[in-house]
Amino acid sequence: MIRSLFKLVILLVIGILIYNYFFGTTSERDQSKQVFGSMRNVVVSVADLMKTEKTKYDAGKYDKVLDKLGDTYKAVRDRAKYVDEKVIKRLGDLEAKKADLQEELSQIEQGDQQAAAAARSTKPSDPKKQAVLANKAADQERRKKELQRELEQLLRESDELLKDAQK
Repeated sequence: MIRSLFKLVILLVIGILIYNYFFGTTSERDQSKQVFGSMRNVVVSVADLMKTEKTKYDAGKYDKVLDKLGDTYKAVRDRAKYVDEKVIKRLGDLEAKKADLQEELSQIEQGDQQAAAAARSTKPSDPKKQAVLANKAADQERRKKELQRELEQLLRESDELLKDAQK
């Protein structure tokens, strides 16, 4: 509901700006031109942010964490005959969660690539597409923060599992 309301407000603002740009008074036209110029700057900033994040992902920002967890899970599973059955079940659950996070990471990386391509092909004079790109970039950032929180939770759960397995 909030998302729909947000989209409606964005469309309303864009509609008013476009109307003022073509049919408004001189001051309204100048104001619309300033807003469109500012939106172009925002889109350029978002594109730069996405390029920076893409570089971090390419450098393996999250892959290293997931690889270390995979190695840890493998070591625990190799010693499974000495471990309680509950620990083995929890290990299976954590491995499934790790696989889900890896899939989410892949989807985020694909979204970054698509957004970067869209940003390169969008003309600065197209405010509607710029607004859509800004929304997608904000959604990508939200997904990245959520992925980071889930990775941190997975690490905590893995630490607890290892402590239980050592007992």
